[in-house]
Amino acid sequence: MNFKESIENYKPYNDQEEKDKEIMLKYINTFDDVLTRSNEFAHFTASAFAINKDRTKVLMIYHNIYKSWSWTGGHADGETDLLGTAIREVKEETGVENVKPIIDGIFSLEALTVDGHIKRNKYVASHIHLNLTYLLEADEHEVLKMKEDENSGVKWVNIEDMTKVSTEKWIAENIYTKLVKKLKEL
Repeated sequence: MNFKESIENYKPYNDQEEKDKEIMLKYINTFDDVLTRSNEFAHFTASAFAINKDRTKVLMIYHNIYKSWSWTGGHADGETDLLGTAIREVKEETGVENVKPIIDGIFSLEALTVDGHIKRNKYVASHIHLNLTYLLEADEHEVLKMKEDENSGVKWVNIEDMTKVSTEKWIAENIYTKLVKKLKEL
């Protein structure tokens, strides 16, 4: 299944996902550069809801730009395999090597706002991340390592505390809460 079909076939969990899916498909049909950062207003990213085998902890990083404990993730940068992007980002941002999908396909989707910021000494204007989230299992016994140009901390957090450690209020209340709820319903 290709990138667009995976979004078309995704069954939204709630009103937020329904609307965000609609927006994503509109962008895919309107712009030919939504998989790259050359689309400076909105482009695709992939995040990992990376949990341990017991499904009691989530792997989080302290994100330097957002100044918050956050899930892992990154830009598609032209790739159509966003599951691969999510897995790669977990490995790069945490040092964990044993990572695998728990379910096939997209676990969640969301359009996320990103405030303007400086990255690599250049200003990046405010924009939208058209984000696909994947449910992954990571080995909690592996040594964790920071990716210092992106994060200044890596740790396992009790899944029930995920929303408490994040200082990104909207994401904590609307996205992380949804992810935990969806996980319990599996």
